[in-house]
Amino acid sequence: MLRLGLIGAGRWGRNYIKTIAAVPGVRLAMLASRNPQSAALVPAGCTLTHEWRDLLGPGGVDALIVATPPAMHAEMVHAAVARSLPVLAEKPLTMNLREATALRDFVAAQAGFVMVDHTHLYSPAYRELKRSALRCGAITAIASRAGNMGPFRGDAPVLWDWGAHDVALCLDLLGVGPDTVNASLIDSRATPEGLGEVVEIHAAFPGAVPAVLTFGNILAKTRRLTVHLERATLIYDDLAADKLVRYPPCEPFTQPRAPGEPIFTEPRLPLACAVAEFAAAVEAGSRSMRDLDLSVEVVRVLADCEPQPAR
Repeated sequence: MLRLGLIGAGRWGRNYIKTIAAVPGVRLAMLASRNPQSAALVPAGCTLTHEWRDLLGPGGVDALIVATPPAMHAEMVHAAVARSLPVLAEKPLTMNLREATALRDFVAAQAGFVMVDHTHLYSPAYRELKRSALRCGAITAIASRAGNMGPFRGDAPVLWDWGAHDVALCLDLLGVGPDTVNASLIDSRATPEGLGEVVEIHAAFPGAVPAVLTFGNILAKTRRLTVHLERATLIYDDLAADKLVRYPPCEPFTQPRAPGEPIFTEPRLPLACAVAEFAAAVEAGSRSMRDLDLSVEVVRVLADCEPQPAR
């Protein structure tokens, strides 16, 4: 039984607590949190502490999950890897490219193992989209739309909170970073809960593949990825009954008009898949840098989208 430690019991940390309880072969052994409800959230036998460094002591846990604001990730991941603990960190890895690159170099030097939870990369429907795309010719364009009413976070702007998912999907699909990228704020308004924004990223990838990624925290709930290919259009819709549908090819950035063919996908939740894959990698002693390298590239792309200060 793999003993997991968790830092953070906020909104996403609570999702981890529920998910760990349902994944075979793992248990939540320790939780570091200042959430007053923590004692009611964890299973019997889980040790609670207010100090996250308590999870790094010898014999406590076999691996660590970091579910804290992005500004805290670098310090916590660095400290865990220095103690030879594998880490699963919430996205984005950091919000600073120099910090992300230095962390990646440290992990490599320590022969450590770090995964980053770009959750939709672990969706069975997205994984099947990748497999199906191999039979449909070259990718000609990518479009995504994702959003909800909230969350309104003071610790991560919409660009970094929502954009990390969509950029990760593009990088994973194409296997290469964009030649050019820019972001525009297409809507912004104050709400009682905080600032609401809608951001649109336009990117051009090698091979003249354009991508338009629209996301925000003042949109109707949606998570939809459209991949245009030479011989098909594949749509991953995380909220639909049929999460993956294949359509005949259509012009980039247009909706298919002909009927589509649903493709069966396993009904497992992406976060459960991520935790299970992390546990399997830890048990196997993985030292793969692939996930961490991709996560650094996500930070690089988002950093390129940030407005530059006037000189």
